[in-house]
Amino acid sequence: MTLPQHLTVAAIAGTAALALCRADAPPPHATRAMQSAAPEWKDLSSHRSEFVQLNGVRLNYLDWGGDGPPVVMIHGLGDDPHIFDDLAEHLRDRFHIVAYARRGHGSSDVPDGPYDSGTLIEDLRQLLDHLKIQRTHLVGWSMGGNEVTAFAGEHPDRVDRIVYLESGYDWSAPGFLDAFGEILGINSPGSNDVKSLDAFRKWYRAASLGAMPWSNGLEAYLRDMAHPDATGGLHPVPPPKVFEAFLATAGAWPRDYTKVRAPALALYATTFFPTERNDVALAQKLRDFETNTMVPFRARSKARIKMELNGVKLQVIPGRTHMSIGVKRPDRLAVIIGDFLQGR
Repeated sequence: MTLPQHLTVAAIAGTAALALCRADAPPPHATRAMQSAAPEWKDLSSHRSEFVQLNGVRLNYLDWGGDGPPVVMIHGLGDDPHIFDDLAEHLRDRFHIVAYARRGHGSSDVPDGPYDSGTLIEDLRQLLDHLKIQRTHLVGWSMGGNEVTAFAGEHPDRVDRIVYLESGYDWSAPGFLDAFGEILGINSPGSNDVKSLDAFRKWYRAASLGAMPWSNGLEAYLRDMAHPDATGGLHPVPPPKVFEAFLATAGAWPRDYTKVRAPALALYATTFFPTERNDVALAQKLRDFETNTMVPFRARSKARIKMELNGVKLQVIPGRTHMSIGVKRPDRLAVIIGDFLQGR
C-alpha cells in the first residue's frame, strides 16, 4: 500500500526518529559500543541480552529465564523489548519470559528491508526454533498484535494463549492511519526536546505516559530507542525510512481473527495519549483525537474482536494510556496476565 504523502510525513514527524535522525549516525553495533562507554547508568534488569543471526538479520532478544511455560512478548512500532522489563520481573517466577527487538528496532539490525508481514512472521518462527520453543504463550503490545494474530493463525499448534496488550485493533482500518498520522505529527518532539537524553525523557513522559513513576525498565527502554553515546548525542531507531516502511506494512496488514484458535485476553487502555498537557491548544487537540477517533475506533475494535475471537476475554484497565498500560503498576498487570495464562 502506498501511503498518502501527508500521512507519511506526519507519522514520521511524530516519532523521535525524524527529530533525532543524523546523517552521520553510526551503525547499531558502533552505537552500542559508545553507549557502553557511559558509566553513569546500568541496566539492573535480571534478563540476559543475546543476539542471534536468523532470516538474514541479527536480532537482539532479552531472556529472563525461569522454568515455567514460555511467554514471548512482542513490542509495538517504534519501541523495543525493554518496554517489558518491569512487567517481566513480576512474571518470571511463573513463566520463562522472552522479548525480542523486531528487525529495525532497538539493538537489532536495521536492514534496508524487507519489512513486510511475511518476513516479520518468519522472524518470529525462526526465533522460536532457535530457542527450541515448540509451543508458547504470546503477548503483543500495539503493532505486536499483528504478529501475534498472524502467527497464531498460521501456526495454531505452536500457540497456547494470547494476550493483546492494547493491541486489539486492526491498524489497517480505513481512515484510521490518516487521523493517527496527523496527531503523531502534532504530538511530536520539538527541537528543544531532542537536545539531550534528559530533555527527550521529559518529553516522552509527558507525551506518552502521563503522571507515573519512572523506572529502570523505562530508562532501559528509552536508551535502547535513542541510543545515547558517550558525548550525549542521540542516534534513534527506527530511522525515518524504516518507520515509514512499517507504517506501510501496518496499513496493508488486515487482521484475521477468525483463524485464531488460542484462548485470548484483550486488554484496553482508557485513552491513547495523556490529555493533560501544559500546552492548552495541544491538550485540546489530543482530547479531540480521543473523542473523535479513538472512542469510536476502540468501540468498533472491541465489538469485532468479541465477534470474531471465540471466547475472548475483554478488560479495560482504568487510568492508562496506550503506552502506560504495560508499565504503570506492572505488578497488578502481571496478576491479570499471569492468571489468564494459567487458566484461572
